[in-house]
Amino acid sequence: MNKLLMEENDRLQKHVSHLVYDNGFMRQQLHTQVNSTTTDTCCDSVVVSGQQQQQNPMPQHHPQRDADSPAGLLAIAEETLTEFLGKARGTAVDWVQMIGMKPGPESIGIVAVSRNCNGVAARACGLVSLEPMKVAEILKDRPSWYRECRCLDILNVIPTGNGGTIELIYLQTYAPTTLAPARDFWTLRYTTSLEDGSLVICERSLTSNTGSPVGPPATSSVRAKMLPSGFLIRPCEGGGSIIHIVDHIDLDACSVPEVLRPLYESSKILAQKMTMAAFRYIRQIAQETSGEIQYAGGRQPAVLRAFSQRLCRGFNNAVSGFIDDGWTIMGSDGVDDVTIAVNSSPSKFLDAQYNTLSILPTFGGVLCARASMLLQDVCPALLVRFLREHRSEWADYGVDAYSSASLKASPYAVPCARPGVFPSSQVILPLAQTVEHEEFLEVVRLEGHAFSPEDIALSRDMYLLQLCSGVEENATGACAQLVFAHIDESFGDDAPLLPSGFSVIPLEPKSDSPSAARTLDLASTLEARTGGTRPAGEVEGSSYNHRSVLTIAFQFAFENHYRENVAAMARQYVRSIVGSVQRVAMAIAPSRLCSQLTPKSFPGSPEAVTLARWICRSYKNHTGGELLQMDSQAAGDAVLKQLWHHTDSIMCCSVKMNDSAFFSFANQAGLDMLETTLIALQDIMLDKILDEAGRKVLLSEFPKIMQQGFAYLPAGLCVSSMGRPVSYEQAVAWKVLNDDNSNHCLAFMFTNWSFI
Repeated sequence: MNKLLMEENDRLQKHVSHLVYDNGFMRQQLHTQVNSTTTDTCCDSVVVSGQQQQQNPMPQHHPQRDADSPAGLLAIAEETLTEFLGKARGTAVDWVQMIGMKPGPESIGIVAVSRNCNGVAARACGLVSLEPMKVAEILKDRPSWYRECRCLDILNVIPTGNGGTIELIYLQTYAPTTLAPARDFWTLRYTTSLEDGSLVICERSLTSNTGSPVGPPATSSVRAKMLPSGFLIRPCEGGGSIIHIVDHIDLDACSVPEVLRPLYESSKILAQKMTMAAFRYIRQIAQETSGEIQYAGGRQPAVLRAFSQRLCRGFNNAVSGFIDDGWTIMGSDGVDDVTIAVNSSPSKFLDAQYNTLSILPTFGGVLCARASMLLQDVCPALLVRFLREHRSEWADYGVDAYSSASLKASPYAVPCARPGVFPSSQVILPLAQTVEHEEFLEVVRLEGHAFSPEDIALSRDMYLLQLCSGVEENATGACAQLVFAHIDESFGDDAPLLPSGFSVIPLEPKSDSPSAARTLDLASTLEARTGGTRPAGEVEGSSYNHRSVLTIAFQFAFENHYRENVAAMARQYVRSIVGSVQRVAMAIAPSRLCSQLTPKSFPGSPEAVTLARWICRSYKNHTGGELLQMDSQAAGDAVLKQLWHHTDSIMCCSVKMNDSAFFSFANQAGLDMLETTLIALQDIMLDKILDEAGRKVLLSEFPKIMQQGFAYLPAGLCVSSMGRPVSYEQAVAWKVLNDDNSNHCLAFMFTNWSFI
């Protein structure tokens, strides 16, 4: 299939290049004729539509064109079609293939981004198992697959003589952060067929330069420009379609703060958020239609997609805070780091069938606390993964209880945060995930605890519907998001949702091919990326030095008499979350590779395999027991893999006289116990994780470890890199000897450990 795609693409590109050349020649002749006379007011323009050329009368200047008439709009549409085809199948834009794409049959076929062009552009080409008409129907419904689309209003539909349609469209998008306003577009969309049976849906902005009708005024938005873009859908023999997608827009980057301009000037972000999102959605629909995907819980795919869309729209709505949606800004407490907005018309984002009066008799509205912050040297995927897996590090159980109680007829009043409440543990129950696993929907059960009579009302379990995306994405320009909303136990298909959460967007430099730096230490060989050895002569690059913008938005329903209390609680809560995120960011940065996630496969580096063999062999020689349930002489990769997944925490540190002992290796349980990563592990010292009693025990047992090679340490306490206390039942310390039987490092194994 890929070979067929490539051959067809080559043929079509050659054909379109010829047409573009002919069209350019005719345009040059037209320009010469216009410049050579000052009396003629009109001339002939040759435009190319698919595989045919036709003569159309066109005024000398666009503003003089009767664009309010169907003929004038058709002329604009045909020009849009010509320019779009030149981008989709030709070289009208300088395209470069996008690096970092996921390989394999489940990936999108070919993705390219623009280089040195007006605005930003992205192009994709691939094959889907849906008929062209179905594909066109999906792609025209932009709000269903473009998560940042707030509204798409078709203000006029004009049929054309060739069986196509022209639509005048007002499109408005959400703002990605609280630091810049949203964007909107006033466009013409042209749907037609080519002689070879292909369907084309092309679109461009209508401006004074195109001689077009004046569109709706931009309210609470900045008017952006869509250059000729669209979809080319070609039927395949035997079923299915080949799709070409082109997105080309100018977001007016000069109107945003300079630090945010990379967000509006990145073709890679455009490709991830819009171009590839369209392809993934179509592929998802195709696999659901064919029955290839089965979801847990008996939910229909359309229902689960609706949940995901509602979570995203609700969060984006809270971040943007449009005035015409009913949002108003409350007065500040003098510090502008957190913005409080109130909406007394929750029907804008709560379902219409959701009767708030039956839930809260004195319902006052919804309050949103939101903030944005810049992060340095933090990978979005790694940060969002930590926030998802370690909710207790930033969430307050009392605030969760208040949000959950808001769904009840008689809510338990928690008008302020209760920082002293014992944190809950969470259980994640998967619901659905997309084809490429870049997004997944899940239910989170927060298990409650009661430690005093007054906490009985807080002790029940609570439930969240949660959407997570970007945590497995290695491609450049990928954004990561964690959005959730409290739900009750019934979790009906029409359950009300009040989404809150986090969004992290990379502010990448404009370089098309940033080189990822590698380290020569052991930790870098154990990272998820399966890179080989360092090329000869390559010098160590600079550390990962990218910036990201983090947007936080939390929503709370409130009763009339609790409005000020909830506002104070929300402001304090979001500020505490900002502090927690900053601590987490410091712990996981600087990272040298953006995709330093938990290893799923092992690169088989000699250093990692050798160390695993030394650890297991030394443990057996000193204690007489087997550390793993296999022969230590087994294949190195097998030993390393079993050591990595060992249930007990195993870690190694270098010990030098008159110097602190720094950790150099830990298995997955060890990283979880220390709440860190392999790279950040190297900055953690042994004496910093042990409490005073533990340090005294280790100091007294150290001579024994050096003489007989090992020692058993009693139960005790230590502390993670995040400051959380950890208890363990027993610890074993032993010397790790290399092949020359000389001391290499000191290993520790903590059994039955748990957070307190």
